[in-house]
Amino acid sequence: MNFKILHLPVFLLFLSLCITGQTLAQEGTIRGSIFEKETGEPIIFTNVYLYKTTYGAATDVNGMFVISRVPKGTYTLMVTYLGYDTLRMPIVIKGNEVINKKLYLKTSTISLKGISITSTAHVESKTETRTSVVKITPRQVKQIPAIGGQPDLAQYLQVLPGVVFTGDQGGQLYIRGGSPIQNKVLLDGMIIYNPFHSIGLFSVFETDIIRNADIYTGGFGAEYGGRISSVMDIRTRDGNKKRLAGKIGASTFGANLLLEGPLKKQTETGDGSSSFIFSLKNSYLEQSAKLFYKNVDTSGLPFNYTDVYGKISFNSQNGSKVNFFGFNFTDKVNDYKALSDFNWTSSGGGVNFVVVPGKTPALMEGVFAYSKYKISMLESEGETTLNNRTSDISGFNGGLGFTYFLGKDEIKYGVEMLGFKTIYNYINSDNRKIEQLQNTTEIAGYVKYKWTKEKFLIEPSFRIQWYASLSNLSPEPRIAIKYNATNNLRFKLAAGLYSQNLISANSDRDVVNLFYGFLSGSEDLPETFDGKTVKHKLQKSDHLIIGAEYDGITNLTINLEGYYKYFPQLTNVNRDKIFEDTPENATIPDYLKKDYIIERGDAEGIDFSLKYEYSRLYLWAVYSYAFVHRTYEKDHMVNYVPHYDRRHNINLVISYQMGENKSWETSMRWNFGSGFPFTLTQGYCEKLDFNQGITSNYTTDNGSLGILYGELNGGRLSYYHRLDCSVKKTFVFSKNSKLEADLSVTNVYDRKNIFYINRITAEKIYQLPFMPSFGLNFIF
Repeated sequence: MNFKILHLPVFLLFLSLCITGQTLAQEGTIRGSIFEKETGEPIIFTNVYLYKTTYGAATDVNGMFVISRVPKGTYTLMVTYLGYDTLRMPIVIKGNEVINKKLYLKTSTISLKGISITSTAHVESKTETRTSVVKITPRQVKQIPAIGGQPDLAQYLQVLPGVVFTGDQGGQLYIRGGSPIQNKVLLDGMIIYNPFHSIGLFSVFETDIIRNADIYTGGFGAEYGGRISSVMDIRTRDGNKKRLAGKIGASTFGANLLLEGPLKKQTETGDGSSSFIFSLKNSYLEQSAKLFYKNVDTSGLPFNYTDVYGKISFNSQNGSKVNFFGFNFTDKVNDYKALSDFNWTSSGGGVNFVVVPGKTPALMEGVFAYSKYKISMLESEGETTLNNRTSDISGFNGGLGFTYFLGKDEIKYGVEMLGFKTIYNYINSDNRKIEQLQNTTEIAGYVKYKWTKEKFLIEPSFRIQWYASLSNLSPEPRIAIKYNATNNLRFKLAAGLYSQNLISANSDRDVVNLFYGFLSGSEDLPETFDGKTVKHKLQKSDHLIIGAEYDGITNLTINLEGYYKYFPQLTNVNRDKIFEDTPENATIPDYLKKDYIIERGDAEGIDFSLKYEYSRLYLWAVYSYAFVHRTYEKDHMVNYVPHYDRRHNINLVISYQMGENKSWETSMRWNFGSGFPFTLTQGYCEKLDFNQGITSNYTTDNGSLGILYGELNGGRLSYYHRLDCSVKKTFVFSKNSKLEADLSVTNVYDRKNIFYINRITAEKIYQLPFMPSFGLNFIF
């Protein structure tokens, strides 16, 4: 079976070459890359087409395009993109040839006051299935209020449809019913195990180095695997290929530095170029909070982090390129609330490349990377210090993919391999040590075909994944369909099967949910679940998404999607374990002795979004209505809702530019969410540890305070809502230098949103209160 899996891509490559060879004998291909003339940066998702024909394509994340199966003849190649001069170029197709072009767009000098231009996104919406995916660029991130003077991807993700954010401090993102462990995060193809800092307003990614981010909230294709809920695929841009440039910024939250420039300058007639880009950001909120935010906490806000990222790019004349990159992210919280000490560190590096073959309409892409993540937490309750908890995960991931363009159709296939080691150590409240050391290898192959037939766009795909440590093979068919009913109305559907091995090492005792560890799928599972034999150790899910999008009103786009995710098997930490799983306890039920339990569940909901963008005004409105359910086996089947089950979630974002040169910009974001579930406290009792075994005297021993809990997540917190605003002023000094001043306010009307309630003292801890911040950024 393994032999066949590994040789499937070889067979597909041979088949594609045969098809391509026959095609090229009759028709020609135009292939190339589009760059910004001033910086040399690729221009993504722009429209490239042959004038007065139906032949065209959009550039990809590398600025590359391929127009294949073009009949012999003379054409005019056109490139149009908002904000740039339209490019026109005569092209002669002689047949059986591949024409390579390297094109440069110049920034438009004409002010488009009140003029409406159809965006390339409208073109892409007809040629891409785009079900349950949001494409994000730095420009969009900067249109929401920049908390702390620093626009950040984490802040923008919170306003996406289907995304639930659990708090300003220690918050995590939950996407359409999936937990954070079920979200795959890729940075330039490299796996990132924790993308968010302890203060949930900031991610590890510097906004200004992001080229684009594709957020798949479900129904993603076979090129992605190993997770059962969502994917965040983030790509960084190359450094400036023409000149040394950068950005220096500081705010009441932290500081940041960006440097970029050419190692070998790009020229329009040259044979290649190379560049670098480097970013550094650091939080000093622990120190500045004592000066600026005493109303939050007199002891300060001890959220410290430092993020470093660097990349070197080498580009050839025909569009082939190779990137070398590395990162180091750290996060530390000192003596905060229920924690004595908490920190994590993540580091890694890798290489990715794009190869453009000389005579075929194809692309070959690859990545190989290594990353590691370690997290530790020392817990405390009052003056009592509890045990340390640590989690380590480290490993590599590599992949090789091929894309062949067959007119409006294309075939994509590839192989992936990853290996990682997990180490987990924890001592629970009964002084019982729980530890795991596991080495895991996964191998996968995938194929996807994009077929365009009149008004239909159909993308069937198939992934097969082998989990070596669990000896499980997972075949995963998937499909995406779009129907262009009219020029402005489109219907879409996506469905598929998904699997993963990793499970979360979080503890249900966490009052502040900061610890985010990883475990490999365990063998220590019950043999049966709900009366049926357990046949595998994987976590699995099935997705179904149905939606529609409409853009018949000028500058207005409406998107509506309904989704259902079924989780037939999930793995969770066993809350009810009392006995060790030994031969002596063979008659004890599994739910009382296994380290882990099996659950099933589902998530369903409706997401609505509306976007209006015209001239100086940007409006983004999102409403989500959702349910999440879980079921596990005790002495009976128990139903409950997880702590992130939020019924209603509303986000409104408005941004408006003012002044003759749009030098002023004001933005506002309002978020409203219904209350999260939590477990009520029914009462208290004396807890005896029996640390002397059977010789313990329960009549004289002093016990500790024990808590009697109510139904799991049977209560609901109060509703959450918060208004953030910001005003930004830009001072232009020259063509390449300017200063940006940003004043922002978090929680404008000082809403007291519950963070948590101390079960012992009944003290209420709130999310961030009214917090003004100021930042300056000098761009050169």
